Amino acid sequence: MTIKRALGIDIGGTGVKGAPVNLRSGELTRERFRLLTPQPATPSAVAETVFELIRHFGWSEQDGPIGIGLPSVVKQGVTHTAGNIDSAWISCDAAALFKTVTGFQVALLNDADAAGLAEMRFGAGRDLAGLIAVVTLGTGIGTALFYNGQLIPNAELGHLIIRDKDAERRASLAARERHEWSWKKWAGHVSEYLGELRRLLWCDAFIIGGGASNKFDRFATYLECPAPVLPAQMANLAGIVGAALATLPPSQVKPRS
Repeated sequence: MTIKRALGIDIGGTGVKGAPVNLRSGELTRERFRLLTPQPATPSAVAETVFELIRHFGWSEQDGPIGIGLPSVVKQGVTHTAGNIDSAWISCDAAALFKTVTGFQVALLNDADAAGLAEMRFGAGRDLAGLIAVVTLGTGIGTALFYNGQLIPNAELGHLIIRDKDAERRASLAARERHEWSWKKWAGHVSEYLGELRRLLWCDAFIIGGGASNKFDRFATYLECPAPVLPAQMANLAGIVGAALATLPPSQVKPRS
């Protein structure tokens, strides 16, 4: 039976956000609900917060599955890194933890991958073929890679070393704000980063998401890149929608024509 609705949950360093999602249209069927990420953001504390969010919507197995995006590399339900969350997530069997705390079997994926899924299915990437890199520029740099619409998971490319420095130190939106760079100067660092990705992977196009997507017109004219660079369209709903999409079989997660 085709799944029509799922609960998408986006776990971040400051907030845990979620909403039911219509999987055919990508639209939220109820208003987004947000809770503060517990500090410290240990696995058990975050799982309890997720359970509180699930209870807010009165969600049951009959309502549909649950997908969760995490700021971590996720393989077979185990988290292997911890970006802006507690280090106890490293080597944590997150799938088993959420099952124990919430009573639900959940689909887990990296948060940048979740945002990329939404963007490729419903946003700027829906008509793009070849190798597409969704790059989120915000506090850090997140990346998601897609080849002909299929996700290549856990592409942690935000920490490439460029001129002996982590790319995030120059090309993240936080770096621009920290150094008080002009949009033109910062766009030079973003161009350098995108150029390195292009050199390594020969991406056919880039989609810029994260906080920078809302300010794309301020720096787009200064970008220099041998491949097309497009602004993301899903804004701050991408993580929720993509987490919900992760509950579908891979064959059903394809760009909408």
